[in-house]
Amino acid sequence: MYQQSRNFRSYKKPVHGSHFGGRSSGRFTAGRFSNRPGSNRPGSRLLGQDINMFIKSAVEVSSDESYTPHNNFNDFNIVPALKQNIADKGYIKPTPIQDQAIGPILEGRDFIGLANTGTGKTAAFLIPLINKIYKDRTQGVLIIAPTRELAGQILEELRAFTKDMKLSSALIIGGANMNRQISDVRRNPHFIIGTPGRLRDLIERDVLALDNFSNIVLDEVDLMVDIGFINDVKYFISMLPKVRQSLFFSATLSPKIREVLNNFVTDPVTVSVKVQDTAENINQDVVKVESREKKVDQLHDLLIKDGFDKVLIFGRTKHGVEKLHRDLDSRGFKVGAIHGNKTQGHRQRVLQSFKQNEIQILLATDVASRGLDIPNVTHVINFDLPETYDDYIHRIGRTGRAGKTGTALTFIE
Repeated sequence: MYQQSRNFRSYKKPVHGSHFGGRSSGRFTAGRFSNRPGSNRPGSRLLGQDINMFIKSAVEVSSDESYTPHNNFNDFNIVPALKQNIADKGYIKPTPIQDQAIGPILEGRDFIGLANTGTGKTAAFLIPLINKIYKDRTQGVLIIAPTRELAGQILEELRAFTKDMKLSSALIIGGANMNRQISDVRRNPHFIIGTPGRLRDLIERDVLALDNFSNIVLDEVDLMVDIGFINDVKYFISMLPKVRQSLFFSATLSPKIREVLNNFVTDPVTVSVKVQDTAENINQDVVKVESREKKVDQLHDLLIKDGFDKVLIFGRTKHGVEKLHRDLDSRGFKVGAIHGNKTQGHRQRVLQSFKQNEIQILLATDVASRGLDIPNVTHVINFDLPETYDDYIHRIGRTGRAGKTGTALTFIE
């Protein structure tokens, strides 16, 4: 557990003239984005960008609230216990991806869903699969997600939807106890949710056999490809039974992703509810750094302003995030940090505290920029520039969700 910090408004330094917008200062280059070693994302690297790429006012956009679904959850042919859990979770009407995916998946069709995070796609595949396994407990479901955090989030939703339905599950991810996971797998749970690296470990140890799974979900495939898991994905597909139901979700369809698709799905139903890469309801602006010595002071001056209620701050390195965490904690802010050097248990506890508003600020490296659905983030702050424009898009996408307006600020030196 983290230490509860002091009242975050108790320490106020004088404002040093932090400046938003920069429109009156003319054009200048925001610096060079470094090429990530080993990155093979075509078209995503930026050699130098004008400041205006980070400046954009939000415009009023329609949200899922304006979407009229063809179905209500009660219309779907699912068991009463599942309908009750859906209602208990507060779901009133399906989102577009849920509305268009649940029916075909219930019919046993293979499915391709082109959807961003935050569109409700997790429930779109969980609901029909839970219904299927509840009716036939001899089957198993394997869900593969790119990051530990996303896998944990899927498990959290699964448990809510399966309350009192006596369906078992296991989370197979790196950073957690291997022996416990081996034990969990040997109990033959109905659902296994895992990340590629740890799943492959268990396969190579002859603990996990993929031919036992007649239902498989590949989630956030574009991110799996981006972070170097494409060969693992191909390896998993080669070991699956030929007779299966295959569900595939991705925000994009690059040539490499299409190569995966060719060997994965058969006569699929394809649905696209993808929204624009940069959410239109995010106010994007810059903060000009007066000097490196005053950078934290400028951040402080922002965080004590009204409206900065739930803030996600991105740094580039684990060391930098840790240093910033110490600085903000010493100033009395309620803050937590997640990055690759933190244990999985710590990361989960910090995320839960941020979701439940026990802390005001979450500091993170790009481990948190994709796949996480954290409600009501008011601000995303790029304290350090992202390495690529793709990373920028995914970072700021943590705010302005579910039709709400958010703000993204980027520190420019």
